[in-house]
Amino acid sequence: MNFASDNWAGAHPAIAQHLLAAGAGFAAPYGASELDRSIERRFCELFEREVAVFFVGTGTAANALALAAINRPGGVSFCHREAHMLEDECGAPEFFTHGARLAPVDGDLGKIDPAKLAAEIGRFPPGFIHAGQPMAVSITQATEIGTLYRPDEIAAIAAIARQHRLPLHMDGARFANALTALQLTPAQMTWQLGVDIVSFGATKNGCWCAEALVFMDPDTAKDLPFIRKRAAQLFSKSRFIAAQFQAYLQDGLWLELAGHANAMAARLQQGIITCRRARLAWPAEANEVFAVLERSDADRLRAAGAVFYPWNPPHANPGLLNKNEVLLRLVASFATTAEEVDRFVELLQ
Repeated sequence: MNFASDNWAGAHPAIAQHLLAAGAGFAAPYGASELDRSIERRFCELFEREVAVFFVGTGTAANALALAAINRPGGVSFCHREAHMLEDECGAPEFFTHGARLAPVDGDLGKIDPAKLAAEIGRFPPGFIHAGQPMAVSITQATEIGTLYRPDEIAAIAAIARQHRLPLHMDGARFANALTALQLTPAQMTWQLGVDIVSFGATKNGCWCAEALVFMDPDTAKDLPFIRKRAAQLFSKSRFIAAQFQAYLQDGLWLELAGHANAMAARLQQGIITCRRARLAWPAEANEVFAVLERSDADRLRAAGAVFYPWNPPHANPGLLNKNEVLLRLVASFATTAEEVDRFVELLQ
């Protein structure tokens, strides 16, 4: 009953097999192999346009280098108050941008409120050098609390970003889970709504170590090869990342894995709804479920073998917990089974 994180799951057998196959023979290093090139072309097909693709090893690297590529002196990037890059990346975006700041923006259900975004950007008037200058807007899809930006919500934020000539970045660590849940294509969820840069995550969804930074306009990524090299993210044997993406994107495997994780989360959510000893904190929309339990029940579940993380209540929900209650994050992965879910729900009764 492991619901700690989709990072805890291993690699899908098809991806492991492609890694084995990539280990044979010789191939040009540093992204120059035919396999690397073929996967770059596959990303262009996926997004239905010419894109620039850069493989990196972690989602933190993808997010940090995305901002480094669009860095400005005194730069300020706007993200949700509980965005992963703000709360869980140990200052990496600030480090790799040499001091650009992340400005928090509030919003319910883990999503930036467009009106609050506009107001926050307005706190940095052009030419006022003491405040710094707006640099980018970043949204997380799916969000840190498992909710989703709908197309109209992405478009509304993109319109504000365009008004201020700011690129819009999407942290897609769970890109496939969001895409599957919304039943959109990659193009429909990104550039057709105004997204300029995507951190395309695959590690959480069955890969071993595969993340890609995707620029919708290749001209905006001309410095990224140097930035990536300087950040020690240019892998010598990058064909091993390409091999993972080859399996991941083949025959819709990536969407199948994400769909399974989402379905297991929905099953878990339904089980929690029927329990008297727990309640949903808010509806799950992808593969993460957030539940409120008595602390003693959480301890009892741990003792029975369940693995999960306690979670801080969002700033927008200060009264979410009663005394002696805890908020739990329960994450389903491609490897989660219905039996695990049902056993957890049974123990919760």
